[in-house]
Amino acid sequence: MLKPCIVYATGFFSFVFLVVGISLALTNVFPGLAQSEAKREVVLRNGTVAFDAWENPPAPIYMQFYFFNLTNPLEVLDGERPAVVEIGPYTYREYRPMEEVSFDDNGTTVAAVNTKTYIFQANMSRGLQTDLIRTVNIPAMTVMERFKDQPFFARLISDFMRDKEEGLFTTRTVGQLLWGYLDPLLQAVHVLKPDVDPVFGLFSKSNASSDGRYVFFTGQQNYKDFARVDTWNNQSSLKWWTSEECNMINGTNGASFHPVITKQETLYMFSSDLCRSIYSVFEEDVAVKGIPAYRFSPPSQVFANHTVNPANAGFCVPASNCLGSGVLNVSPCKQGAPIIMSSPHFYQGDPKFVQGVFGMKPNKDDHQTLIDVHPLTGTILQAAKRLQINVFVQQIPIFTQTGNVSTVIFPVIYLNESVVIDDVSVKKVAAAVFQQNLVLNIPFVLIGVAILLGAVFMLLVCRQKMPESTAAERQPLLAS
Repeated sequence: MLKPCIVYATGFFSFVFLVVGISLALTNVFPGLAQSEAKREVVLRNGTVAFDAWENPPAPIYMQFYFFNLTNPLEVLDGERPAVVEIGPYTYREYRPMEEVSFDDNGTTVAAVNTKTYIFQANMSRGLQTDLIRTVNIPAMTVMERFKDQPFFARLISDFMRDKEEGLFTTRTVGQLLWGYLDPLLQAVHVLKPDVDPVFGLFSKSNASSDGRYVFFTGQQNYKDFARVDTWNNQSSLKWWTSEECNMINGTNGASFHPVITKQETLYMFSSDLCRSIYSVFEEDVAVKGIPAYRFSPPSQVFANHTVNPANAGFCVPASNCLGSGVLNVSPCKQGAPIIMSSPHFYQGDPKFVQGVFGMKPNKDDHQTLIDVHPLTGTILQAAKRLQINVFVQQIPIFTQTGNVSTVIFPVIYLNESVVIDDVSVKKVAAAVFQQNLVLNIPFVLIGVAILLGAVFMLLVCRQKMPESTAAERQPLLAS
């Protein structure tokens, strides 16, 4: 009696495991459990792994600067196109802890300032901070643009520049261009206009300082709000652009993203460097240090001309003054300086910008901004923010220093701010991946066990019938 019970029990459990396994696989119960756990854990709250990584990023961040050295200044003043040579990188280790952290009473938002400090890494650089770079004289161009419609001040400034031998181009060290120097022209203008800062440097106010106070959502109420910016410098929207949509502050600050990211999502980020919000879309599946990831990158529509992307019309300043695809005039948020932002080498930009400067060689691998994010936890495994700072250069008749220069968007420097996940964090994400795979494979393990039990069941049934057929064959022999 025991043998038939074992046989039928094996068949029964094989059927049950098969039905349960297929049902679980079709209903996605376990993926839902894994996602629910991630949503619960990835919250900005004291004691969570997510908060610790947000407050003090464990992975090393590097900022690389590449300068464009002008080789034909006299020819440019005669109207020829600039010829530049890329020099660099000059690499800095970036430290960016969140400081002055304070939660609101119900834990739904957290305020902080993101202080950034840069330390030069000579062993990762091609050159020293004392290297000389010839480039456009940004203080002079800024002052000339500001006073070109004020003849009295314009003549005073032009005479002063002639006396001090200040021209459209200047030669300065890498350190001066990055972190600041006392400019003689700005000093003179400061006497007349105290609001003009006598110190100029592309990042003079960025080292050992922050870009303002942020208030972030913690993700406690909605996982998609994790690290999303609520306000920046007490403002919930910007004031520089000409449309409400363009003035919106959307997404995170680009250093964190919510968990459970899908390929269909659009990741929004607010960049104070660009004075606007941008977005990225899914591009491809990748792997970073063996961890699967989704690669997101900004599409060309982000910086496209309003004729291509009508939503960008608000970024034309003054209204209807649009430069073309691939560039952004940020002078309204840079104290009137004629600064134009773009991707390095005008990648994804209008061909006229590339052709306007000899030495531009845009390519996707070196000049694309990208984010590789783990889809379950939202952890950034690898990222590279690549931006170029340009100056709008044109002839200003009242200033003889501009000569016969042709109108051009002149590239000065581009930066590559990059990070790759550290090995300790890799182990944490790998553990999450292992647990996820373990949970996701439970239905298939049940189906596998069902198939195995089904095979055992068939074997037992066959073995049980074999002796009966053998006995039946022997009966005629005994009768004879």
